[in-house]
Parts: sequence; structure tokens; C-alpha cells
Amino acid sequence: MTDKTQQLKAFERLLIIMDELREQCPWDKKQTMETLRHLTIEEVYELGDAILDNDLDEVKKELGDVLLHIVFYSKIGSETNNFDIADVCHSICDKLVERHPHIYGDVKVENEDDVKRNWEQIKLKEGGKTSVLQGVPKSLPAMVKANRIQDKVSGVGFDWEQPEQVFEKVEEELQELKVEIKNGNQDNIENEFGDVLFSMINYARFLNINPENALERTNKKFTKRFQYLEQKAKSLNKQLADMSLTEMDVFWEEAKQLP
Repeated sequence: MTDKTQQLKAFERLLIIMDELREQCPWDKKQTMETLRHLTIEEVYELGDAILDNDLDEVKKELGDVLLHIVFYSKIGSETNNFDIADVCHSICDKLVERHPHIYGDVKVENEDDVKRNWEQIKLKEGGKTSVLQGVPKSLPAMVKANRIQDKVSGVGFDWEQPEQVFEKVEEELQELKVEIKNGNQDNIENEFGDVLFSMINYARFLNINPENALERTNKKFTKRFQYLEQKAKSLNKQLADMSLTEMDVFWEEAKQLP
């Protein structure tokens, strides 16, 4: 591992390259924060994939891509005299110091939950916020947003006490969904289905499971098994659409045995 001096030199190298690209590269010269936005989102998702795959070499590369975007935005900000990379660094440093009074002040905490509660209380005081939910980005995917909402309200004490209570809520919401399915009102079915998902996401939090990660792992598992099914069908010169569910189930059970 490199020492701090080498790390700072590496970061300086990136800043110099960014300056050169912004001045000399036709593509880099024309970029704005708006044109970079969707690319940044894509890079963060690619980082998330690498993390779930536990591909540390890929994680390193994707972190570099995300870091490049941070430097790029900062470069654009410096050109309009709004902020530069130093301002960005100082901003997060100031925030971290302020939100960790148990490290940089005289506040005492007993555990992680105390830290989270202090964090949310401090955030609420910042910028005249009137709700702990003001910090939840509107554009977050619904599952991630639900998880953040629940996490934030928990930070101010609005939460269940035991996991069993949350699972009872899941069962209650499932029963309400069954009733609406029988009634056949599509709007009510959608509402109750949303309540089931919300309660399941909440239960995941009590099990110390990230629901987004859990669902993505299942997506990857399903994809791998289905592609095995496709390969087996191809080896028999068959189309999946022409196979019975019984035939497909044989290969599906084989796929479940794969590592």
C-alpha cells in the first residue's frame, strides 16, 4: 500500500490530467454537469455490480471512474468560480466533523444506534430543514428510497421494537392484499401490493439485509439458471417455446445445483 505522500501525488496527477483534457480534448471540453449526470449514474451502478460480484479488481477500476466524475464536476465548478475540488473536500470534511461530535466534541455515545440518532438530529438542524425525510433524493429507485425513508425515521425513534412485530405487519399486509385481489379493484390491489413491498423492505432492515442487494443477487441467480436452461435446450436443438414446463423443470433443477 502507498503512503499518504504517494496517494496525494496520485490525486494530483489526476487533477493535472483533468485540466489537460478539459483544455485539449474536444469531447471533454463540451461536457456540462447535465451531460455528465446520466453517465455518473451509470458508473455508480457499475460499481455496485462489481461490489456484488466481489470483483475487487473491477471495484478498483469503477472507483476510479466515479472519482473521475467527481473531479470533472469540480473542474466545471471552478470554471464558473462556484467551487473547486478543495471546496468539495473541505465541505465533506466539515460535515463529517460536525456530524461526529462523539469524536470531535464532548458527546457520549453507547453504540451505533446512538450515532445514527445524533446524525439525523444534526441533519435536521442544518439548513432549516423541517423534516428528516427532506434529505431523501426524489430520483432514487423506489426500493432504495423506501429503505432510506425507513432508516431515517428510525433514526428519530419512529420504529418497531422487535423483528417479530415487523413480520406480523408483513403478514397483515399480505392478508389485506389477498382481500383486495378477491375484490378485484386494480388501484386497491396496487396500493396493497406496495404496502407489502414496503413492509418487506422494513423487515429486511431488522434482519440486517440490504433489500436492493438481496434482490440483485436473486436477479443474478435467476439469470444464470435461465441461461443454463437456454443452453441445454440449444444442445437438444430445441426452442424453449416448444418445450413443456415439465421438460424445462428438469434442466432448471440441474441449474439449481450449479455453484
